[in-house]
Amino acid sequence: MTPPLLRLEGVRAGYGDLVAVRDVTLEVRPGEIVALIGGNGAGKTTTLRAISGLVPLRGGSIELDGVAIAGRPPSAIVADGIAHVPEGRQLFPTMSVLENLELGARTPASRRRRAESLERVIALFPRLGERRRQLAGTLSGGEQQMAAIGRALMARPRLLLLDEPSLGLAPVVVTSIFENLRAINRDGVTILLVEQNVLRALRLSQRAYVLENGAVVLDGPSPELLADETVRRAYLGR
Repeated sequence: MTPPLLRLEGVRAGYGDLVAVRDVTLEVRPGEIVALIGGNGAGKTTTLRAISGLVPLRGGSIELDGVAIAGRPPSAIVADGIAHVPEGRQLFPTMSVLENLELGARTPASRRRRAESLERVIALFPRLGERRRQLAGTLSGGEQQMAAIGRALMARPRLLLLDEPSLGLAPVVVTSIFENLRAINRDGVTILLVEQNVLRALRLSQRAYVLENGAVVLDGPSPELLADETVRRAYLGR
């Protein structure tokens, strides 16, 4: 079996006195799309933030290609090959689309290939090319999500962390975004996806983990979880 690109073992993390993640063990192999699903407050966002170095680890380990990355600054983790698209996009609204995209190429390696990366992002999201001089804050929600994903791709990541990419978007826009994610994955980028739309997440991914109260309670191939009675009842309303 292919060694994991990313591995979390017994991860524990939180904010102040709040422990949001108390026992998360998972792995993501190269080339996969893996979904992380669960209800509000299950610890999904905190897990992604722990991976990207935005929340300090209180226990357990996080490894990228077998090398521990916990405790490293977020900028170093980006340089290692992990890019994070946060919930809510978090663009700079008074900067242009182009300026927001260029901010994603912050490491020395990505700066050297910024023009090439920008060309790839525009090919994936042609609307961003049309809007490149427009202020990011004036974009539609779908266009902002495209820009947030494009900004992450400018870092030329091996692993893309996505937090609720469909949040607040119309169904037709969500369909387009998920088609883009398939294309990004086919282009060689491994994806760890947190997504409120469980049906779409399980249809997109090869494997999935279910979080409850900060711990993994179920995992397996996505088609099996899609057919699981507990998952269907809890998250699909069936």
